[in-house]
Amino acid sequence: MLRRFDLTPTMVIFLLGLGVFFILFLVYPLWYAIVRSVYVDGSFRLTFYELMLTSPVYQEAILNSFRLGMVTTLATTLLSLPLAFLLVRHEFPGKGMMNGLILVPMVLPPFVGAIGMKQMFARFGSINLLLLKLGVIDQPIDWFGGGGFVGVVILEVLHLYPIMYLNVAAALSNIDPSLEEAARNMGSKGFRLFRTVTFPLMMPGYFAGAIIVFIWAFTDLGTPLIFNYREVVAVQIFNSISDINENPMAYALVVFLLVVTVSFFYLSKALLGNRRYEMIARGPVSSGTRQASSGVTALIYVSMLSITGVAVIPHLSVVLTSVTDRWFMSVLPQAVTGEFYSMVFDHPMSASSIRMSLFLSVLSTGLDIVLGIAIAYILTRTRVPFKGVLDGAAMLPLALPGLVLAFGYLAGYSGTFLDARHYPVPLLVIAYAVRRLPYMVRAAYAGFQQTSVTLEEAAQNLGASRLQTMIQITFPLILANLVAGGILCFSFAMLEVSDSLVLALKSEYYPITKAIYVLSGRIADGPYLASAMGVFAMVLLMASLFLTGRFLGQRMGELFRV
Repeated sequence: MLRRFDLTPTMVIFLLGLGVFFILFLVYPLWYAIVRSVYVDGSFRLTFYELMLTSPVYQEAILNSFRLGMVTTLATTLLSLPLAFLLVRHEFPGKGMMNGLILVPMVLPPFVGAIGMKQMFARFGSINLLLLKLGVIDQPIDWFGGGGFVGVVILEVLHLYPIMYLNVAAALSNIDPSLEEAARNMGSKGFRLFRTVTFPLMMPGYFAGAIIVFIWAFTDLGTPLIFNYREVVAVQIFNSISDINENPMAYALVVFLLVVTVSFFYLSKALLGNRRYEMIARGPVSSGTRQASSGVTALIYVSMLSITGVAVIPHLSVVLTSVTDRWFMSVLPQAVTGEFYSMVFDHPMSASSIRMSLFLSVLSTGLDIVLGIAIAYILTRTRVPFKGVLDGAAMLPLALPGLVLAFGYLAGYSGTFLDARHYPVPLLVIAYAVRRLPYMVRAAYAGFQQTSVTLEEAAQNLGASRLQTMIQITFPLILANLVAGGILCFSFAMLEVSDSLVLALKSEYYPITKAIYVLSGRIADGPYLASAMGVFAMVLLMASLFLTGRFLGQRMGELFRV
């Protein structure tokens, strides 16, 4: 009898090594921050937690972070749910193109878009000047009221609603249409049908997206920094890095972020885990869709084009800023130039950052591919005890803020050969790899699940080893999934924000995002050069998302679930 599910000595060694890897670069950085937050002057104290909860400064930062996360999640929900119903439940000409437009906002990191948005929506920026000339307003509007809060929310919503949509649309398309039909036959319709039948069945998918959106907005560092909205927990931690040894308050803030995000994640799991969402006698999904009338088709096109038009304003603003030679008190640039694009590859900081990001991303993606394939294979093809622990450890970085891990690496390995203050490359590679490992695991896991094990059994019955079977049979069948996961790992590593801002402390090791942040603060040509680098990043991410979508199609949403 073929014993393909048994663990080999090689797999046992790999599992031990994987356990050491997770302990060193996932558990230890978090544990170090926790210990330092309560171990003060040689004794156990909660001094910094008391200060965090009583200080008006930290109270305001905590409340602002919660407000930012909740408002962003609510706004993305209100934007994504109607879109999902329009696109999933209707067939119409150009549906594929409309689905593709959903991904457009994801091709620009929000903190890069903030650079151009400040130019267009400033007090005397393009939008206010245009409205003044048209006579719509009498005085400039403060678009980013609340000290920048509105601006941060707008950028976050425009960047994150595709992630919410992907999860909601996948959940909606999986609902058995016969259940809704039965409810209609009982007299339920409209919002009541949605509230009592449809939305409860969508809850797992909705919460998967809502958790990611909330955590992302709650812990975002780059966008508040660009908008100078510093009264949030993430920025308070970033400001404490320079005196981390003298002021351990940052450890308490990091632990606070960790507790909040992990609590939200497991609370949602517990709430959803205690309820049942199985659908008996599932009907064909296609029966839940209907041909859209001309009016509904027009509504879909108007809605999608309007939302996409608003969503690409940050992209347009970055492009315009990148080609600006002179832009002051005018709706459009007064003079256009392409010199900043040539400077991207000639300027010492920008050119060095591109090379560094390419180097770091290639190494981290290679590590993700090896670990992701091995973990997915073990989860789907072997009898490993405590598979849930391995799966949870592999997916945990998706629920953890990048800022928390980056801070843990910086503090936990200070004074060792991995000290980021001296040479951050090893920790940057590891940080990028750990943060994007869930994408590779999920992509490979989906590929293994969709590949029949009988093909591997047949090859091994004919004398092929496991390695030969994997290379000659399994890999070609799951190649599309591996390519898609690898592309996402590479592109998101190229544009990683929190790890780059925290760990890259010397200019010669700046990745692209750290260089963009530093250059954006330069008085003269800084914002223009930073925008040109942002366009380069936008093109890269656009190409990667397009290729990933081509390989995975509607299954792409599975990569963004914790």
